[in-house]
Order: sequence, then C-alpha cells, then structure tokens
Amino acid sequence: MDGVLWYLLASSRGGPTRVRIVRTLDERPRNANELATELDMDYTTIRHHLDVLLDNNVVRTAGGDYGTVYLFTDRATANWDTVEEILETVDPEGP
Repeated sequence: MDGVLWYLLASSRGGPTRVRIVRTLDERPRNANELATELDMDYTTIRHHLDVLLDNNVVRTAGGDYGTVYLFTDRATANWDTVEEILETVDPEGP
C-alpha cells in the first residue's frame, strides 16, 4: 500500500489535487459536492480523483446516491503514517 499511496499522492500528475482531497476528508467525511465547494474545484474533477482513490482502496463510500460521503478505508487508516509523511512532503498547489 505504501507504493500505491506514494504514487497516487506524490508521483502522479493528479497528486496535488488528491492531497487536497485527502487533507479535507481528514477533517471530516464529505460528499463530492461538498468537496468541490470546499476546494473551489469543478465537481467532475473531484469525482474523477475520488474514483481514482476508490479504485485504489484509499477511500470508500457510505450512504447512498446524493448523500454519499467518502471515508478512508481500513487499509488507508492502517497506513496512515505513510499518508502523513506524504502530506508533509507534497505541495498541494502543485509544481
């Protein structure tokens, strides 16, 4: 999981955006619309990055349809030391 986290959050082009999402979700669970508003980003961009995080077992959903919120998976939580290290390393504003 460490390698996946480093790739998703630090090495790929979308890493800085995903870091912003992770930091925001760390405050409290949110749905995609709340994330888009909070981060002042396009909803479809947020959904794309959430889908990447879902596909890689970093976040999971709870609730249904419009009220679906995103939470960290047990696997991500078990590797939270790595997540915190990455969050300290990556500039969320990008290069």
